[in-house]
Amino acid sequence: MIQVAQLEKSYGDRVLFQDVSFSVGDGEIVGLVGRNGSGKSTLFKILRGEEEADSGDIHYGKSYKLGFLDQHIKFTEDTVLKECVLALPKGQELDAYKAEALLFGLGFTAEDMDRPPSEFSGGFQLRINLVKSLLQEPDLLLLDEPTNYLDILSLNWLRGFLKDFAGEVILITHDRHFMDSVVTHVMGIHREGLRKIKGTTTKYYEQLALDEEIYEKTRLNTEKKVKEMQAFVDRFRAKNTKAKQAQSKMKQIEKLAPMGKLSAEAQLGFQFNYKPTPAKVLMTIEDLSFGFEKGKNLFEKISLRITPKDRVAIIGKNGYGKTTLLNVIAGQLQGEGKISAHPDTTLSYYQQTNKKKLTPTATVAEEIGSENPRLSISQVRSICGAMMFSGDNADKKISVLSGGEQGRVLLGKVIAKSSNMLLLDEPTNHLDMESIQVMTDEIDEFAGAVLFVSHDENLLHRLATKLIIFKEGKAKLFLGSYKEFLKKEGWGEMVVKKPKKSNSDRKENKRKRAQLIQERAKLLKPLKKQIAELESTIMEKEAALDAENEKINAATLDSDQSQEVFRNIGSIQIQIATAYEKLDGLMQSHDQQAARFESELEELS
Repeated sequence: MIQVAQLEKSYGDRVLFQDVSFSVGDGEIVGLVGRNGSGKSTLFKILRGEEEADSGDIHYGKSYKLGFLDQHIKFTEDTVLKECVLALPKGQELDAYKAEALLFGLGFTAEDMDRPPSEFSGGFQLRINLVKSLLQEPDLLLLDEPTNYLDILSLNWLRGFLKDFAGEVILITHDRHFMDSVVTHVMGIHREGLRKIKGTTTKYYEQLALDEEIYEKTRLNTEKKVKEMQAFVDRFRAKNTKAKQAQSKMKQIEKLAPMGKLSAEAQLGFQFNYKPTPAKVLMTIEDLSFGFEKGKNLFEKISLRITPKDRVAIIGKNGYGKTTLLNVIAGQLQGEGKISAHPDTTLSYYQQTNKKKLTPTATVAEEIGSENPRLSISQVRSICGAMMFSGDNADKKISVLSGGEQGRVLLGKVIAKSSNMLLLDEPTNHLDMESIQVMTDEIDEFAGAVLFVSHDENLLHRLATKLIIFKEGKAKLFLGSYKEFLKKEGWGEMVVKKPKKSNSDRKENKRKRAQLIQERAKLLKPLKKQIAELESTIMEKEAALDAENEKINAATLDSDQSQEVFRNIGSIQIQIATAYEKLDGLMQSHDQQAARFESELEELS
C-alpha cells in the first residue's frame, strides 16, 4: 500500500497541484487522468523519487518495491533476452523463460531473443523496457503511456497481464477504452487538486461535473444570502431598534468563506468545417487495386459506395497498405479500377507520416489560418487550442516545432478546411484523453463522410459503420461495425498469456527448462541463417524508407517530385512487407515444434 498526504508541487508561479492526498490499496489498478500539463508525469516522478515535492509526505509499506516503465532507451547487453534477464529479481537469474513469455506476449518472436536491442525500432525498444519493468515483480507498478506503439493484439495481452497482476498499478494512458477495461479506480488532477473514485473514467467525469454543478449552486446561493444580509445591515445599522440584529448579520457575513467563481477550463470547442452538398453518394470505388510492383498488389478489387455519414475504418497491421489506400483515394497515387466522385465532393486529408509542406517561417496560427482565409482570428485560435497550441504557443514558428507538433498543425489545417469528406490517418495521435473525446464527438457529428486509419479501439467501436481490413496479406470490405467484426471473424490470432507460478520443485524445473531451451535451439538452428539474412534486408529497406521520409519533411517538392517520392516510399514499404511474409513462411516449418516447446515451458512455469 502507498499513502500520499498533502503533496504540493509548483514551478515558479505555476501551481501544478496542492494539498493532494490519496492512497492505493491492495490489488487496486488506478487510472490517472488529467489534461496535458496538469502534472500527471510530474506526480509519477515524485513517487519514483526523481523529483522532490515542495511539501507533503509519501509512505510505503515495509519492503515495498516500485517498478516503472522507463521512457529512456539505454541497453547494455548484446541480445534482447540477455537485456531483459538483467531485470529479474535476485535469485531468479536463471528464469529466462519468464522474460521469453513476456516478450512473446508483446509481439517478439523466438528468433528475436538473440538479436541486439539496437536493431529494433523505437517502439519495440520501449516494449523491451516494458518487459524489464514487468519482470521486476514490483509491489506497485507505475506505467506512463504503456499503450504507445502497441498494436491491438499486444494491447489485449497487456490487458490480461494487468488484470492478473498481484500488486498495485497506477496507469497513465490516453487510451480510454484500454483504461476502462483494466482499472478498479480512477483519480484525476483537476483545478490543482486530486479526486479518486471507484469505477471507470465515465463515472469519474460524471462525478467531476456533479461536483462543479454543486459548487456553482452553492456559490450562487451564498452570494444571494450575503447580498440579502448586507442589504439588511445597510438599512438598519443606524436604527437603535435593529442595530443588534444588524451587527449579528455582519458577523454572519464575516464567517461565510468567500467562494470564488470557477475559472473556465480550456475547451477545445472546434468543429470540422463542413461544405454542404446535395450528393446522395459522395464517391464510388469500383474494383480498386494497387501495387508498387507488377503482380504484387497491396489490395485488389475493392468496391465501395461512400455516402454522407459513412464512417469507414481502415484497420490492420502497419506496413501493409492502409495509408497507401488513402493516398490512392486522395489521388496522390494512381491505382487500377475506377474512382468516381460527385462534382461537389471536396476532400480534406490528414496524413500522419507524409507531412505536407509547411512554411518554416510561418506561425502555427498563420499556417492553420492559411487553409481557410474565411475563418476569423478567434476561430483560428480555437483550432490552435484544440491542437494544444493555446495562448502564446499559437505564435510559435513552424521551424521550432517537433515532428509530433507539426503533425498537430497538419491536423489543424484539416479542421480548418471546408470539406464534405475526411481522410484521416491516425487522427487521435498526439492528443490527450479529453481531446480525443472531443475529436471523436466531432467526427461523429461531421455531416460528411469519414475514412480513417486507427488502432484506437474506442474510436473503432464508437464510429465505424464499415471496415476495410488488411489481414493475412489481403484487404477486404466488411459491411458492419467493429463489434460485429470481432464477433464474426476476429483477428484469428492467439494471445500469449502471462505465465503462472508453479509450486513444483524449483531446481528440477530449472533443469528441465534449460534442457528444453537447448533442444529447441538445436532444432531451429538450420533456419536461423536464412532468417538473419532476411532481417538484414529488412533493416536496409527500413533505412532507405527513413531516407525517403526525410525528403518529404526536409525538402520543398513540386507535384512530380512528390509523386516520385510517394512511389519510392510505397515501393520500399511493399518490399519490407514481402520480406516479412517470406520470414513468416520460413517460420511455418518449425511452428509446430516451437508451439510444443512454448507449451511445455509454460506448464513448467
